[in-house]
Amino acid sequence: MLEPLSLDALLPADIAKKAEDVGVRKCGLSFWSLFTLAVLAGAFIALGAIFSTTVSAGTAGVVPFGIARLLAGLVFCLGLILVIVGGAELFTGNALISMAWASGSVSTPQVLRNWTVVYLGNLLGALGTAVLLYVSQQYTFGNGAVGLTALEIARVKTSLGFVQAVALGILCNALVCLAVWLCLGAHSTTDKILAILFPISAFVAAGFEHSVANMYFIPIGLLIKTDAAFLAVIGKDASDYATLTWTNFVFVNLLPVTVGNIIGGVVLVGLVYWSVYLRAGDQAQP
Repeated sequence: MLEPLSLDALLPADIAKKAEDVGVRKCGLSFWSLFTLAVLAGAFIALGAIFSTTVSAGTAGVVPFGIARLLAGLVFCLGLILVIVGGAELFTGNALISMAWASGSVSTPQVLRNWTVVYLGNLLGALGTAVLLYVSQQYTFGNGAVGLTALEIARVKTSLGFVQAVALGILCNALVCLAVWLCLGAHSTTDKILAILFPISAFVAAGFEHSVANMYFIPIGLLIKTDAAFLAVIGKDASDYATLTWTNFVFVNLLPVTVGNIIGGVVLVGLVYWSVYLRAGDQAQP
């Protein structure tokens, strides 16, 4: 006899088992499938970043800081919604593969293979989207307000201290992986979207650092910085963005933020839930 269909969210213990199974499947994907889905995820997150930058344009000094950040966070959710509902491979979310690893279901080389391929695919997708956006000159919209906002976002991100960037990365991916965790327990598209909204809008509003988002945010700023005519229109020049360099993109932001994202996702979410629900001989009840 068939059991009645339940639309209730999965209980945490069941989410943990599902997360382990998903981790195994992710590590079993072929290179090209994994890489293609990773490129898509990089582009999807970049689209969310474009939406967020556009909505934030012109709000400084007009809209209260907290409200402006909330709006930026809510529209940024587009990125993870596309990743989860549309299907793609995101480096930060794949930190939850650590649960399958801790259970011995996948090996360390399998995890590192997944993370490396997905990270590079995310980078390609985000960079490609930044180049396309630059060619479109969408950053000139709003009398240059969109481009000015993009430049300021990139400048701030390349001015962080190393330890600060790590800490902001930890906090960010704890929230991202909690969003993914909640989505694993959801049954419908609506459930998944609602599960994404608050954790993701929270990390954006709070100013936490997401490595894949920064693969778009900083390169688009670097590209806009090369447009001397545009800088003149908005009353700026390259010297106003001295910290905005490719070297700082990699070593001041991307490196420490990636380290922080790994710690936040693996340690604060993946291994904590594994220790509660999957560790042999010490499994909590729902």
